[in-house]
Amino acid sequence: MLAITLIAASSAYAPAPGRRSEILSHDVQRNMGIKIRGNFSDSHDKLLSSAVMPSNFTWCNNAGVNYCTMSRNQHIPQYCGSCWAHGAISALGDRIKIARGAEGIDVNLAVQHLLNCGNVGSCSGGSIDGPYQWMMEISKTGAGVAYETSNPYIACTSDSSEGFCKHVDTTCKAINIARTCGSFSQEGGTCTGLSSYPNATISDYGSISGKDAMMKEIIARGPISCGIDAGPLLNYEKGIADASGEGVDHVISVVGWGNEAGVPYWIVRNSWGEYWGEMGYVRVAFGALKIEEQCSWAVPKDFTSAEKANQVHCHEGGDNCKAA
Repeated sequence: MLAITLIAASSAYAPAPGRRSEILSHDVQRNMGIKIRGNFSDSHDKLLSSAVMPSNFTWCNNAGVNYCTMSRNQHIPQYCGSCWAHGAISALGDRIKIARGAEGIDVNLAVQHLLNCGNVGSCSGGSIDGPYQWMMEISKTGAGVAYETSNPYIACTSDSSEGFCKHVDTTCKAINIARTCGSFSQEGGTCTGLSSYPNATISDYGSISGKDAMMKEIIARGPISCGIDAGPLLNYEKGIADASGEGVDHVISVVGWGNEAGVPYWIVRNSWGEYWGEMGYVRVAFGALKIEEQCSWAVPKDFTSAEKANQVHCHEGGDNCKAA
């Protein structure tokens, strides 16, 4: 992955001293081939919109069923400005769980695969639009995002000097897409890049802005990835965050909305771990923190699961699935 120069999200906004924006400037994004606010289709516009939305709705408790996947911490084992990857991966994982009716073991996608191979960002920042655009391109080839079990998150990219990152190879090759490390020499021995591995693809993606579009997309198809001003959230503990915000410098996923004492709010999953906020979540008042300005969505296509009986069965050491 190419080294990326960190630039503020827009010329009108720069993070406070000591803070880094995790959103790259539009100029940098365009140079990386990212389509700003790009759409693969107009399927969002064709979604039916309810005249009256419920005052409370969340995929984390929809008719008593939890369709939300795991919370993560982008800063472990060291700091990495990869919120953009976490927001996109988490929202897509939720949508896969929705597609499965919350049946079976959760599919947790590999953030590290996106970091290693996406070329749409790094630990120095990324974009709201790029992750799903990259996923669409690899989906066209029949490839997909690997699962976490074959590519654990290590919070490193090639331009990061944090922690142990300078000692790690994160270039995009088979062993850094999906791997196993065998315990017996006769089964492959050392680490092996896999030619076949559980993965997920998408069939569509797009971008939206505004409360109405967000609610329509979330209730119809699932959580979305959105930009936000993280400054007022650094010391957030609980309650409804209602600061207006200065500019988008962080990415989260929105799983629903609610209303408390007449104050409507978004239910937001962050990627700072469950020690932070309300078990990793924050409630953000409608219109606050710039959360309604830039959001992205994707539609799952194929994914590996027991009920689909589409797993390629590899040996413990990966010798029968070894990449060429």
